[in-house]
Amino acid sequence: MTNKEKALALISTFASGYTMKAKELLAEGYIQHNLAYGTGRDAFVGAVEYLASAPVKTTVNNIRAFEDGDKVFLQTIYNFAGEGEQVAFDIFRFDSEGKIAEHWDNLATKTEPNPSGHTQIDGNLEKKDVDKEDTRKVVEGFVGDVLRGENPDRLTSYFYGDNYIQHNTAIADGLSGLGAALEALAKQGIQMIYNKTYFVLADGDYALAVSEGTFGGVATSFYDLFRVENGKIAEHWDVMEIIADKTTWKNQNGKF
Repeated sequence: MTNKEKALALISTFASGYTMKAKELLAEGYIQHNLAYGTGRDAFVGAVEYLASAPVKTTVNNIRAFEDGDKVFLQTIYNFAGEGEQVAFDIFRFDSEGKIAEHWDNLATKTEPNPSGHTQIDGNLEKKDVDKEDTRKVVEGFVGDVLRGENPDRLTSYFYGDNYIQHNTAIADGLSGLGAALEALAKQGIQMIYNKTYFVLADGDYALAVSEGTFGGVATSFYDLFRVENGKIAEHWDVMEIIADKTTWKNQNGKF
């Protein structure tokens, strides 16, 4: 199995309840960064057992899957034990023995289409066989210059005019849609601030940036997936998640 196939097999155990498969795929010292769960292989297996015993079956629908070095990153719709659909990004790190050794994620409730009619998961599904380092360079530049505010005057250089497909639940297409949304937030006294970026993972013409910051003054984790076309950003999906108060954490590994 490829690492991508292993990651997909692991998330499928939430639906199948196949604990032996989870044990086979996970390193014993598995590090968990989802703060609602304990760390270690046994804690993951316990979660699979719990979901298998729930009266409503969990569903798992993977939308996109990518691989970059020792990491696989996925975009998936989960419905855990009938509690409602959530859109998630998962990142899995593999060790030298091919076991899944570490996991990060961001989840958000699945909502209605945005002002341009796009959902959180629709859009282009084809991955182009282009140099991922070129893609990574564009996204690293945009995240630093624009999202972290290090060189905001370069905003328009990352796009072809107003051509930009947006999947954020509250923002319309194009730079015009982004500008209108930010203006509306500013009128409400709400700031979206990116302070630090931990990963920019790339595969073909896609790259996922993982950042920490605040939204409306609340500690927030930002996962932004971009599709790059001819050196410009063409499409964007994201999941924002409030970082839980440390007193509620089920592990001490931190969100990142």
